[in-house]
Amino acid sequence: MNIYKINDAAELIKDNSYVGRGIIIGKTEDGKNACSAYFIMGRSANSRNRVFSERGGDVYTEPFDSSKVEDPSLIIYAAIRKLDNKLIVTNGDQTDTIYNALKNGSSFAEALTTREFEPDKPNFTPRISGMLTFAEGDFKYDMSILKSLDGDGTACCRYTFAYPAYPGLGHFIHTYVCDGNPIPTFQGEPERVMIPNDIDKFTKSLWNSLDDDNKISLYVRYTDLKTGAEENRLINKNK
Repeated sequence: MNIYKINDAAELIKDNSYVGRGIIIGKTEDGKNACSAYFIMGRSANSRNRVFSERGGDVYTEPFDSSKVEDPSLIIYAAIRKLDNKLIVTNGDQTDTIYNALKNGSSFAEALTTREFEPDKPNFTPRISGMLTFAEGDFKYDMSILKSLDGDGTACCRYTFAYPAYPGLGHFIHTYVCDGNPIPTFQGEPERVMIPNDIDKFTKSLWNSLDDDNKISLYVRYTDLKTGAEENRLINKNK
């Protein structure tokens, strides 16, 4: 087993009907861009009734049809927010928790000690989070998963990972292993994945590999490390 293998993210999710929500962060092969990507999937009508929208460089999940919203508490949130030299990406309203903590001088990890997995028994969906910190023409990044200690939601386990940016390498964390009842929680460290130079190629490969029935939205951002210019791709199944 090669623990240093760099996988194709699209191959990791291909033929897997439900990996839930996923975050990918890394640096392109040529070393010129930081990559951040976030996708959502859904099984219920309430979860599937969503789109991504971008406002002022931030990304939000919003209802596609407001009249059909059943419970907005765990499905409507700011997924991506910018603060100074940091870019926060999460699968829930902990985006705001991290954002507000940073404004008050706290840290990514400290902010997440105040949160835990989602209260959606029996799945206890993990909260996954990432943050890019830009400085001196480069960046580093952190990732986190908050997950239940057991099948009863007895307590929360908090795992945080810190990475240097390395050309061609990214890390991929998602909420679930695969479909199930209850749905099995992601296990182990974030997966090592390749980050190509071409944002369109990367976006297309991810979108096409996500299950057709369950995929909802995908957002990919490449940030030029020299100029700070951003290139974004947004795909919503609901149009």
